[in-house]
Amino acid sequence: MAIREILLLGNKALYNVSREATRDMDTISQVVNDLHDTILNFRERYGFGRAIAAPQIGEFLRIIYMNFDKKSYTLINPRLEFGEEEIQVWDDCMSFPGLEVKLNRYKKCTISYKDLQWNDCVLEFEGDLSELVQHEYDHLDGILAVQRAIDNKSFRINSKKSKCF
Repeated sequence: MAIREILLLGNKALYNVSREATRDMDTISQVVNDLHDTILNFRERYGFGRAIAAPQIGEFLRIIYMNFDKKSYTLINPRLEFGEEEIQVWDDCMSFPGLEVKLNRYKKCTISYKDLQWNDCVLEFEGDLSELVQHEYDHLDGILAVQRAIDNKSFRINSKKSKCF
């Protein structure tokens, strides 16, 4: 277990597409433990952070780790399906703390994935959790929220979420 460096906006590796994880549970467990330690450390430093994708710590596997409401979820090799209605949100990211991007996301989504016991699972999300899972899923495909901005005026700094300002 280790706190890993989070790759920051400008790091070209963030645009890499991640490969599917194989059933190598030693590797998966190590990555998940590192994601857990990293997100808790980030939350302590910045006061926010509910989910992180493996590519954000330089592990290009299709793994998302979510930690909120005293629960955690590990989503291995997820597949995402969207509802029809879109919502407009201000999105933030641990790879650019303090910067928020206005973009459109789907109000509802369904995600299918493997859990740590390699069981097939399905979760449905709505509202901010739907946005959250879509954001993390984008990381697996090398897509950053800044690429989904509504226009070139859809950016703002939130000084409460950055120790820099």
